[in-house]
Amino acid sequence: MKEEELRKLLSRDYDDMLVEKIIKGMQEKRKVTLRINTLKASKEEILQVLNNEGIEYNLVSWYQDAFIIENKAEEDIRNLDIYKDGKVYLQSLSAMIPALMLDPQENETILDMTAAPGGKTTQIAALGHNKVMITAVEKNKIRAERLKYNIDKMGVKKAVIINEDARKLNGYKFDKVLLDTPCSGSGTLRIIDGVVEQEFSEELIARCVKFQEKLLLRAIDMVMVGHDIVYSTCSILKCENEEIIKKFVDKGLVEIVNIDKDRFKNMELLPTSLPGVLGVAPNLEYEGFFVAHLRKI
Repeated sequence: MKEEELRKLLSRDYDDMLVEKIIKGMQEKRKVTLRINTLKASKEEILQVLNNEGIEYNLVSWYQDAFIIENKAEEDIRNLDIYKDGKVYLQSLSAMIPALMLDPQENETILDMTAAPGGKTTQIAALGHNKVMITAVEKNKIRAERLKYNIDKMGVKKAVIINEDARKLNGYKFDKVLLDTPCSGSGTLRIIDGVVEQEFSEELIARCVKFQEKLLLRAIDMVMVGHDIVYSTCSILKCENEEIIKKFVDKGLVEIVNIDKDRFKNMELLPTSLPGVLGVAPNLEYEGFFVAHLRKI
């Protein structure tokens, strides 16, 4: 897809000024970001290694375990022992938000519906101090193997992996569900010389919307009444985000739990057509992203 085609698509949801801002963000090469795996390392240990290696970094105001790397590439981090030993995890800042919103507590049962490669699964385990019971689902066998590798590498103790299409799950009930659903990836697109680098089309978007609706319906079925679902995508298109959430709110199946945007005041946010949800603009530090915190009623 060419840049001009993408502009037209984005203009359905955003005004000209915002479209220009989004396009500019997609032209940036994002900085490397990582998360401390608190199941294996302390912040002090990681800071000492980064300082000793001459790695420049910035802290993240809304998450004490996240870092923005200023002067190194991903490959440089992968060569460090702290990465090889599973003490840090390379992860988009935006992708760290859903697990924080889920707020896992000890002894809760949590379903991660589309879990590979395991960034959010292992983050949930760390936030729950390895005392949450996680069911991690992945339908693709190769990706499920990668999920198992990362779960083992990061020292997660209480996680069961199910190699299955999450839409087919039945007979389960959980305290909380994380649905970081497959999407068009519109928030992660890179534009180089006026061309969108990834495969992207309206047909892809349409397929994703159908898939997302079925997954959310299944998530609602598997969470207990009065309990929470966090829905997220790396898309900035309303048809994959607010419009899907609104359908289920209007049916009386879920309500929106307000996300406190003051927590993310240093982040470039996108306007949303539903109150209480979070839209993140793509830029030098963040992928374009969407998060909704829902409660089954």
